[in-house]
Amino acid sequence: MKIMQIKDEEKNSGKMEEGIQKPRIKIIDRKQMLLHPVEVEKLVPEYHEVRAIWEFVSHLDLSQYYGEIKSVEGEAGRASWDPQLLISIWIYAYSKGISSAREISRLCEYDPAYQWLTGMEKINYHTLSDFRVYHYEALKELFVEVLGVLSGEGLITMERVMHDGTKIKAYASGNTFRREKRIEEYLKLAKEQVEQMEEMSEEEISLRIKKRRERAIREKKEKLELSLREIEKIKARKNKKERGEIRVSITDPEARIMKQSDGGFAPSYNVQISTDDKNNVIVGVSVSQAENDSGELVPAIEKMKENTGKMPKQIVVDGGYIKYGNILWTEEKGIKLIGNVGSSKSKTEGIYKSRGITSEFQLNKFIYDERNNRYICPGGKILRYECKEEKVGTTKYRYRASWKDCKICIYKNKCTSSKSNKGRAILINKEEAGIRKFKEEMGKEEIKAIYKRRGAVAEFPNAWIKSKFKVRQFVLQGLKKVEMESLWVSIAYNIKQWIRICWKPQFVGC
Repeated sequence: MKIMQIKDEEKNSGKMEEGIQKPRIKIIDRKQMLLHPVEVEKLVPEYHEVRAIWEFVSHLDLSQYYGEIKSVEGEAGRASWDPQLLISIWIYAYSKGISSAREISRLCEYDPAYQWLTGMEKINYHTLSDFRVYHYEALKELFVEVLGVLSGEGLITMERVMHDGTKIKAYASGNTFRREKRIEEYLKLAKEQVEQMEEMSEEEISLRIKKRRERAIREKKEKLELSLREIEKIKARKNKKERGEIRVSITDPEARIMKQSDGGFAPSYNVQISTDDKNNVIVGVSVSQAENDSGELVPAIEKMKENTGKMPKQIVVDGGYIKYGNILWTEEKGIKLIGNVGSSKSKTEGIYKSRGITSEFQLNKFIYDERNNRYICPGGKILRYECKEEKVGTTKYRYRASWKDCKICIYKNKCTSSKSNKGRAILINKEEAGIRKFKEEMGKEEIKAIYKRRGAVAEFPNAWIKSKFKVRQFVLQGLKKVEMESLWVSIAYNIKQWIRICWKPQFVGC
């Protein structure tokens, strides 16, 4: 630091060795004040994507947004920001991995792209934040409008759709999860704080501070009340043994602990994304609290029809969605379901191993006596019909041996490890014709070739959203607001695909 200071002093003093000419250097003066005109239109080049976003949004029907504006011409009141501008700002911000309203407000002061959008006007972050979450129905319609434009450009066919789910972390810590009793204690305290704030006079605290504190306490109280309601919802789905362990977050009560791709667990939401195979356009997006994906396929297909007006002819999913109910439902609707059936052999082998059943006493070694409707085990004992259990797509028949026979059987240690007073039982699973047909088709080579494309298409938007848009954790809280954030991200993603496929090629060579 001292050497640099000496060099600067020598340079400024103008002292140089004899015979050497002094170099002429332009000095940077950062303390000066400048006043120069700015041509806003030239802040960004004609091929800049912010121009594409503005052009795209200008062709959308934004009547729902305009209909919610209260200030009108000819009457008193402050003019509102144009919804087209606010939509374009959020789409551009999400496409650049920015989801903070405060950061966007700062960028409007110096970033050329944001300055071009706003005409070098500054937008308060409250305006941006409120706009993002206050127009739920209009935002859903906006997503549909975007799909309409893309469909008109020939980017969507609905011939084949790849569907997948991804877990995105909630804006809540695992340490915020509490049991019902503790939440009730917090709620009681919050109610007392509300009463105390209402009793405080303006002499004790300024009106502005009082209102801010009242709002904060009331919001906390509302979240605690929501936490208790969420506990009741979970209780309704769980049995008595599990209820003692029920916990919910007091900051984001609707979040659930879910397994992440890295093997860990965190408060999250399950985001379901349906992607058209032709150009990787998202045609459906929804958010749920479900920890697994098996129950999310039917709602996803119905959401696609709601968005595009038609159901997909084919839908490709991973093994998590291949359930009897989904297979039969898609068959009824005329949709060809393609997915990984998996091997039941390894699962069965694991069950046999856990129960101490050797290969000589597995199901395929039992002989069926059709005349008497009974099975005979390898040890010669009889298993009589006990009952049947009917489920969607299948009927399971249970046959059981006498406990007296099993108790004295010399093969007992090889046949069963059960310590109950019941004999060995076997289940015969008889699937419906539609299930058997589905499993046969999934073994065909052409179907396997289609399924191999699933990862490249279905997981593409997931990777794009998490890597390019940096949405690995939501910034909003609550199921409805998280769904809105997912819609904003999906709209930004779809418009980026339009820019890539339709808009950028016209500027090749620029």
